[in-house]
Amino acid sequence: MRFLLYVSLIVGFCTFADAEIQFPLKPAEGKFFVDEVNLLSVSSANELEARLAVVLKEKAIPIIFVSIQSLKTYGAGSMSIERYARRLYDHWGIGHERITVEGRGIGRSIDIPWNKGILFLVAVDDRKARIELGGGFLQHKNATCRSIMSDHIIPFFRKGDYQEGILNGIQALSQMAKGETVEPPPRPIWHYGLMVLLVVLAIFTIVSLIRRGCSGWAWVFWAAVFAIIIWLFFSSTPGDGFDGGSYGGGSSGGGGSSGSW
Repeated sequence: MRFLLYVSLIVGFCTFADAEIQFPLKPAEGKFFVDEVNLLSVSSANELEARLAVVLKEKAIPIIFVSIQSLKTYGAGSMSIERYARRLYDHWGIGHERITVEGRGIGRSIDIPWNKGILFLVAVDDRKARIELGGGFLQHKNATCRSIMSDHIIPFFRKGDYQEGILNGIQALSQMAKGETVEPPPRPIWHYGLMVLLVVLAIFTIVSLIRRGCSGWAWVFWAAVFAIIIWLFFSSTPGDGFDGGSYGGGSSGGGGSSGSW
């Protein structure tokens, strides 16, 4: 009896705590982001919405981007970003539980389970981000989401370039949603300069070894190269169509990926 009382108290407390949680206002149909922290310029926001409208039209998969100041702003300071993203996803009902697709034969159509949507949430002051997937993805895209988070998003967030990280992340998520190969993020210009430098130094080393053997200047230059590589490493690290809308009672399946910087 006492055990049941404890369980009831715990469940009641959790229910009360969840009741205090709030959420941003859901964007209108045809809109794909809520940028409360103004991380995107007007031109980038327009580019993003045009791109996401195409994905929704072609694949019936809405991709929604949300930036907030912090989880605490919405009464979720003690909640993990994974749990809050899942609650937000379900609260908005991102995606459609079922969709109608054209079947074989003229005039035939099939109603199929779907529940595919993508939420990209950024909590700036918490320095955390989350990609939350609809239940229709199951767990099949988790590895892709981890790669997108670690390679396309977090490296730019660490440098304070939120806009570039968001745009790169959205592009990669769009490719994933369309079943395309997720292209690697653009390389910094110093990568190419480093490659040229390595080629030049390799040639210099060969010439130096031929002329002077181990007493040449080649080893000094290679020491300088490794010093530059180490510096660069640490300076770069401190991750016809669908006519329905973005919200149709979809629910999260717990898949996706999280990141921090």
